Amino acid sequence: MLNENPLLALAEPLPFDRVQAFHVQPAVTQLVADARAALGVIEQSDGPRTYANTLDALERATDSLERAMGVTAHLESVATTPELRDAYNAVQPIVSEFYSGIPLSAPLYAALKAFAHTDEAKTLDATRRRFLDKTLDSFRREGAELDDAGKQRLTAINVELAQLTTRYGQHVLDATNAFELILTDRARLSGLPQRVIEAAEQSAKSKGVEGFRFTLQAPSFMPVMTYADDRDLRRQLYEAYYSRASSGAFDNREHVTRILSLRHEKAILLGFKDFADLVLVDRMAKQGANAKAFLDDLHARSVEAFHQENKDLRAFAASLGGPAELAPWDVGYYAEKQRVALYDFDEELLRPYFQLDSVLDGLFQLVHRIYGVTIEPVGGLPVWHESVQTFRVVDENGAELGAFYADLFPREEKRDGAWMNHFLTAERTDNGWTRHVGGIFGNLTPAVGGTPSLLGHREVETVFHELGHLLHHLLSRVEVRSLAGTNVAWDFVELPSQIMENFCWEREALDLFARHHKTGEVIPDELFQKMQRAKTFRGANVMMRQLGLATLDLRLHMEPGLGGMELLAFAQAAVQSFTATVLPKGYAMVTGFGHLFSHPVGYASGYYSYKWAEVLDADAFGRFKQAGVFSREVGQAFRDAILAKGDSRDPAQLFRDFMGRDPDLGALLARSGIAA
Repeated sequence: MLNENPLLALAEPLPFDRVQAFHVQPAVTQLVADARAALGVIEQSDGPRTYANTLDALERATDSLERAMGVTAHLESVATTPELRDAYNAVQPIVSEFYSGIPLSAPLYAALKAFAHTDEAKTLDATRRRFLDKTLDSFRREGAELDDAGKQRLTAINVELAQLTTRYGQHVLDATNAFELILTDRARLSGLPQRVIEAAEQSAKSKGVEGFRFTLQAPSFMPVMTYADDRDLRRQLYEAYYSRASSGAFDNREHVTRILSLRHEKAILLGFKDFADLVLVDRMAKQGANAKAFLDDLHARSVEAFHQENKDLRAFAASLGGPAELAPWDVGYYAEKQRVALYDFDEELLRPYFQLDSVLDGLFQLVHRIYGVTIEPVGGLPVWHESVQTFRVVDENGAELGAFYADLFPREEKRDGAWMNHFLTAERTDNGWTRHVGGIFGNLTPAVGGTPSLLGHREVETVFHELGHLLHHLLSRVEVRSLAGTNVAWDFVELPSQIMENFCWEREALDLFARHHKTGEVIPDELFQKMQRAKTFRGANVMMRQLGLATLDLRLHMEPGLGGMELLAFAQAAVQSFTATVLPKGYAMVTGFGHLFSHPVGYASGYYSYKWAEVLDADAFGRFKQAGVFSREVGQAFRDAILAKGDSRDPAQLFRDFMGRDPDLGALLARSGIAA
C-alpha cells in the first residue's frame, strides 16, 4: 500500500531498515506532485504577500521531498544494491527537472519580488532578510530572468548533469570494487605491518580463496604504498588506483568531458564567463580569478621548500640503493623510511594507542569540555548495517540537540572516502527546538581477528574532521532551514571540521583517548616528541598536492574545451608541476575525482576551499592555543559565533566575530613548516 511507504512521512526514528528499492519511485512521484501543488498555492495566491505565505511556504514546499531523496541517496551510497541503484537512477531526472523548474517559474519569481517590496520584508530580522536576498539572488542565478528557450535549455542541462554525475560516482565505486590482487607468495609482503598481512589474509578467506587479497580501499591500498618493499606490488596498486574508471565498462572519460561542457554552457547561458565564476559568486572568493590568485600565492610561498624536499628525498633513496629515478609509487615508501631515519618516528608505533572506541570516547570528552555538550550511545534507532553505531547529543541544560549515526568501516556496497550527512534539521516550535539528525561515515581500518580497530593518526584526524562537520549541523540554532548548519559557503564549510584536526596534535587532548589498547598507558613522551618533530615533515609536498588538485579543478572549469587537449593529457599536465615525480602515462585520477564530478556542483570550482579553510582554521585555533586547548570560554565563543550561526550571516563577518579581525595567512604557513 502506498500509505505504508516509509519514504512518504519521514520522521524520527528514520526507518532506514524498512526502505526498499520498490518504495523509491512511487514515493518520489507522490512527493514531487505534493511539492508542485504546494508551489502552486504560492503562485496562485491573490492575497497580500507575507513571509509566511511566500518565503516560508517556499521553504516548506520541498521539505518532504528533500528528506526522501536524502535518505534514498544515503542508502545508495552506503548499502547499494542493483535494485536500489536502478530506482535511484530512475528518479534522478524527475527530481532534477522539478528542482530546476522552481526558479524558472515566472509566477513564483513574481511572488518573491512582490513580497520583497512589502513593509514586512523591509522590517525582517537579519536572518530572514538574508534568506530573502539569497533566494532572490539564487533565482536570478538559476535562470529566473531567462527567456522561455533559455529556461527550457537550462532545465535540460540540469537534468543531464544530475544523471551524468550520479553515473560517474557509481562508476568509481564499481571500478574500485572490480579490482583485487591475490598474492600467494608471502615473500612479496615484506615490509608490510603484520596487521595489514592479517587483514589481507582475512579478506581472501572472505572471498573463498587462499592467499592475501589486496583492494583499492584505503585500509588496504595506503599501507602497500607506504610499507611494501616489493616495488612491483606498489606499482600494481598505484596504477590500478590512478587509472580507475578510465577504460572498459566503467569508463568515465566521456562523462567528465560532457559534464565540463554542460557546466560551461550553463555558465554562459546564465551570463557568467565560466563555471568557476558562476559557482563562486556567492562564496567567499567571489570569482574564479580570486581563487586562482590565492592558490598561486600559496604556490609561490611553497615551491622552493617543495623542490628542496624532493631533492632531499631523491638523495636519501639513492643512499639506500633505490632507483635512479623515483616513480610515484616510490615516494610514499621512501618518504616513510626517510622520516624514520630523520626523526626515529614510525606512524605505526602510534596505532596501538588509537583504538577506535577510545578515540570516540576521548573525542566526545573533548567536545564536552569545549562546547558543553554530552554525546552518549543511544539504542533503538533503525540502522542499515549491523556495524553502525548510534548516539544522541545533549546540551548542558539537558535539552536533547539531536542524534547521529556512525558508519566507519569499508564495505563493497559503500562508497569510499569519508563524509558527513545531515538527515533532519531542527526547527523551533512552540515547545522548543526539535532534534537534528545526521551521521558520520568513513572507511577506517577494521578489526582483524582478535585485534580491535586500531587507527593510524591520519585516520584519527579524519574522525575528528567529520565530527566537526557534524557539530556544525547538530549545534546549529538557525530558524531558516536553508541557512542552518552546514548550508554555508563551501569555502567556509571546512572551518568547523578542520579546526577539530588541530586537537589531534595536542598533548592534553591526546591524553583523553590515546591509550595503549592492551596496557592503557598514554603515549610515551619520547614518542610524542618524535611525533611533534615529524609533524611538518614534507609539509611543502602536502601543501603542493592540495594546490595541484585545486588548480586542476579551476583550470578544468575556467578553460573551456581543455585548450584542445585530450582530457587525461590536460589533467596530467595541470598537476605535473605540483608532483614530486614524473607521472606515468595513463595517469587518470580525474576519472575518479568524486569531489568534482559525483554531484552536479559539489566541490567543482571549489576544491581550493580546503586550503582556504586551512588558513581560517590554523588562524582560529591560535585562539584556543592562547587560552588553553580545553578553554570553555573560547569553545563557547566558537560555538556561538560559528557553529550556531550556519549561514545566517556573511561568513567573513562570522570569522571576524570570533577572531576580531580578518584571517592571517601566516598561521597556515607556520603550521606547515614553510617560511612565510
